[in-house]
Formats: sequence, structure tokens, C-alpha cells
Amino acid sequence: MQTFQKPLTPEEEQLYLKRYRDGDLAARNMLVERNLRLVAHIARKYQTAEEDMEDLISIGTIGLLKAVSTFDMTKGSKLATYAARCIDNELLMMFRSRRKNVREVSLYDPIGSDREGNEIHLLDILESTAPDVPVSCEKKEDTLRLYWFLENGLAEQERTIMILRYGLYGQKPTTQRVIAKRLGISRSYVSRIEKNVLGKFRQFFLSA
Repeated sequence: MQTFQKPLTPEEEQLYLKRYRDGDLAARNMLVERNLRLVAHIARKYQTAEEDMEDLISIGTIGLLKAVSTFDMTKGSKLATYAARCIDNELLMMFRSRRKNVREVSLYDPIGSDREGNEIHLLDILESTAPDVPVSCEKKEDTLRLYWFLENGLAEQERTIMILRYGLYGQKPTTQRVIAKRLGISRSYVSRIEKNVLGKFRQFFLSA
């Protein structure tokens, strides 16, 4: 299991938030890196035999990136609280996207189980979603920027992998194993490319 750096102390977090607010992009990177443990913690509740943990963390990290990019420290809320909602929201969007491709969907269909072995149903997740999930996590502007970079900042193989991996342009999200078989490359190579592209996305948003 991948290990992550320890979370920032409240004092350190405030320091880096202020630095980032003043334009220090390195501070933003630090806020992301030191909150990856939170991504893993949230991703675990969605992990099943069918769901790869690395895949869930990759998707959750996108939510974390959005959270750090849009967090407003002047509102008095904690970054971890805000980020947790964005991470959860990103993972839920993945599951909902999959369900849209099923002709008949029951809210009582199990989509996995929690760490105690209890079944998680779609209805459970929909009801547990906080009504004030930050709208900023789904801003159309961020989506448009992401798609622009997808078309203009990536090589053809990178773009293909990301489209298949995250179900972009209306496609169904695909696992790394399926992508590897389809493209005739190893799963580890697909994973490396995905992580590299996520880094490029991070730098693209950081440079904005």
C-alpha cells in the first residue's frame, strides 16, 4: 500500500494557505501532497473486489486538486472538511456516470461494501451526500479548461488513455487493465502514463 506524508499541522496549513493566496505555487503543491492521506482514507470506503484502490485514489486526487484550487480560507471552514466533500463528490460522480450506462437502475442495487463488510447501496450514497457539496467543485470553467488541455497539451496516447480511463466525451470509465489490453501495453505502463498526465494537469492548473 502506498504511503503518504503526514498531514500538515493547523499552523502549517494556515501558513501554506496564506502563501498560496499570495501566489506561491509551491505552497499549493504542498497542500495537495500533504492531504493525499485524506484521499486514501475516503477511497477505502468505496473499495471492493471490483474496484482497484489505485484507481479510486487517482479519481479522488482530482477532487482534492479541485478543492485546493477553490478553497476560500476566509470563510472559516477547514480545508480537510471542504476537500473531503470534493473528493467524495468526485468518486460519486464516477459511480453515477457508470450507472447512467445501465438501462435499468435500482437505487437499492449494491455497488460495493464498506470496511465492515456491509453492503453499500446507491441510495445510501445519494442520501449521505451533503446538500452543500461545493458547487465550485463542478464549475463549468474548470471542466472547459481541463478539456482544452486534454486536446492541446497531451500526446495522442496520453489523451486516449485519459479519455478511456475517466469516461470522457460520454464514454464509460475503463479500468487500467482493460486499457492496457486494448492498447497492447502493460498495466503498469498505463498507470505511469496516468500519473504523469495527472501531474501535467496539476501543473496546468497551478500555472493558471
